[in-house]
Amino acid sequence: MINSILQQIKQRRLALDLKQSDMMLRVGVSRQQYQRLESKGNPRLDTLELIAKGLNSELMLIPKEKLGAVMALLEQESSEVTTGKKFSDDPWQGLLEDES
Repeated sequence: MINSILQQIKQRRLALDLKQSDMMLRVGVSRQQYQRLESKGNPRLDTLELIAKGLNSELMLIPKEKLGAVMALLEQESSEVTTGKKFSDDPWQGLLEDES
């Protein structure tokens, strides 16, 4: 489980186009400390909270029975970013027939 969190941290950092050395300014840890944490660390909760804040993210516990719904929402958001279209752009689409 800890590897999953560390992988997510690295993915988020890369998505924000940040280098490990950038984390020093964002969360106050040296590049070496951050590199060690990302590769094999066992961070304390307060360290994870600092890193999440530095990555414009939130730490949260998701109940297993809700994980599928959360993942689906994240996927939907991701596809909205790539297509540029949101469901809310036209919530009536396909619901009303043209009578002309």
